[in-house]
Amino acid sequence: MASASGMFDAERVAVVGATDREGSIGAAILRNLLADFDGDVLPVNPNVERVFGRPCHDGIEETDADLAIVVVPAEVVLEVVEDAGKAGLENLVIITAGFGESGDDGTTREAELKALAEKYDLDIVGPNSLGIISTSSGLNATFAPRNAISGRMSFMSQSGALVTAILEWAGDRNLGFKDVVSLGNKAVLDEVDFVETWGDDPDTDVVLGYLEGIESGTEFVETARAVTRQTPVVVLKSGRTEAGARAASSHTGAIAGSEAAYKAGLEKAGVLRAQSTEELFDFGTMLAGGPPPETDGVAVVTNAGGPGVLATDSVGDSELTLTAFDDETKRRLRGVLPSTASVHNPVDVLGDASADRFGDALEVVLSDPEVGSAIVIACPSAVLSFDRLAGAIVECRAETNVPFAVCLMGGSSIDAAAETLSSAGIPTYFDPARAVRSLDALRSYRSIRDRVDHPPATFDVDREAARAILERVESKRDNRLGVEAMGLLDAYGIPTPVGEIVDSPAEATAAAERIGGDVVMKIVSPDILHKTDIGGVEVGVSLDEVADTYETLVSRAYNYQPDARLFGVQVQELVDLADGVETIVGMNRDPQFGPLLLFGLGGVFVEIFDDTTVRLAPVTEREARDMLNDVDSAPLLRGARGSPPVDEAGIVETIQRLSQLVTDFPAIVELDINPLVATPDGVVAVDIRLTVDPEIL
Repeated sequence: MASASGMFDAERVAVVGATDREGSIGAAILRNLLADFDGDVLPVNPNVERVFGRPCHDGIEETDADLAIVVVPAEVVLEVVEDAGKAGLENLVIITAGFGESGDDGTTREAELKALAEKYDLDIVGPNSLGIISTSSGLNATFAPRNAISGRMSFMSQSGALVTAILEWAGDRNLGFKDVVSLGNKAVLDEVDFVETWGDDPDTDVVLGYLEGIESGTEFVETARAVTRQTPVVVLKSGRTEAGARAASSHTGAIAGSEAAYKAGLEKAGVLRAQSTEELFDFGTMLAGGPPPETDGVAVVTNAGGPGVLATDSVGDSELTLTAFDDETKRRLRGVLPSTASVHNPVDVLGDASADRFGDALEVVLSDPEVGSAIVIACPSAVLSFDRLAGAIVECRAETNVPFAVCLMGGSSIDAAAETLSSAGIPTYFDPARAVRSLDALRSYRSIRDRVDHPPATFDVDREAARAILERVESKRDNRLGVEAMGLLDAYGIPTPVGEIVDSPAEATAAAERIGGDVVMKIVSPDILHKTDIGGVEVGVSLDEVADTYETLVSRAYNYQPDARLFGVQVQELVDLADGVETIVGMNRDPQFGPLLLFGLGGVFVEIFDDTTVRLAPVTEREARDMLNDVDSAPLLRGARGSPPVDEAGIVETIQRLSQLVTDFPAIVELDINPLVATPDGVVAVDIRLTVDPEIL
């Protein structure tokens, strides 16, 4: 993995393509650097002698710089990078566009850029980047019209335009940054490198990111999972919808993975996910401003009943709870509030409350042992000074480790108070729902920080038998396997019914005799995936009906698809579904994040109800059990309307065994066990289909 730390430690910065021509990017970058940078700024342009009164160097090799900002035409960039590599300069930010985002020629140019970076061991931001900022040294190597103010959040964005907008928006709200990076095309350095770098940075309290795609999903998960033990990471991921994913791909050349994979990947990484730019910075300011709450209980102190109810509703939509105050807290509240005020949560200090009454009530509720966080909601009144209220809140904050948010529900009259609170690291909001969501994010981070990792279980399996079954695709004209691969599940200890594949009515009858009792019969064809839809499955076939059923199934298959390849008919033990629930366990290998496990309601209903959940493999026992809790149909597993509960432990173990199978064999591209019938006595995998990549067997 490359390192990004050198980008922010530079003392001598060269601007290759420097100019003082008004309206040019080179001039804007040079002007921004000269305004605040603590180190040396070295213009490079062989065509002019001086820029902004500073002597120009003919080439980068003359500068002895430790960071180069490259803003020359795309056709010249590779020559500049080669010169930098030969000169021993390791850190470059390439502003120039015209690479992977711009068509075949640009894609070729970007591939050559990557090759040069590898040849000379270069760390490169971009190309197609707005630039980078580090407020600790005054480094503003961007062409943004406004610089960042100093703070303890570090922010990366795959959109340069969003960076310029955020810098202006955040500046107006006194939100500060340690570092800011416009990732551009991420030819060399990407989100993984900056998460790792900022995770090690004692001056970065929270890492924020706007991302359109994560190319190295597995590496991102591993890196972020380690970082989030001490530094929270919040990501706004665009391209959640199919249309959004297409837009992201055309915008930056990002490879858009499935939304389900991103959701599972970010969750496994311990990354909090924002749903909007506002929420991204709401979460960021909260996470940078205080420690996580020790309990899930939240107290609300307000001078207005309506906003208090809004806050209460939002708490109900979150994982927080409205604290039930103990008797001592209520006794003390009665001592500081009018007799008509409520001493229950939310605490209504009444519309005539002064800043002192707010402060007294807040001090009391913060001392309740079940209060983990607090929200102060203040609406304008003739007797309330927002400035004095801000001072009282700051005093309370200095005396406690309990995090809290403040809702100042006014206009320009709140500006000075909001600035006072922001300077003290106390987030302010207008909408109580935003305050609740931000405190809930802080609570979520507590769970992430304190999680205990357990290694996935390893089962005793027959890998060689499994490999032999997978290798059957090498003799087939396609890479799909169906029920003929049931032995794959047997090899990994996943229970299956007794069954055989036969190719004549007589063999079918003999197989049914060996099984005993009524049987299930299914056509076996890689070309007919949905056998039930075409009448390719018969359930409860008696012995004297087996031969005729064989002929019927074959006839239906050929009538449906005359050119279908038919490998025979499976005769299988009948699984009693009277006390069973049909579920599905499956896997799809995501190009960014790897094997994505799926669990949900199965059988013919899986595509109708879409009641499924996903996790990245390998999964632990806890993750597998959480998958059962996630689905809406979980009550069916636990005994709905008097039905006995199914063997949940059997489902959990099956998910873990499938996780081991797809981790052991990367050649398995996708796999469905549908249905996996769960009964009170255990589970049984009734059907399977999978796709295999024979090139990586």
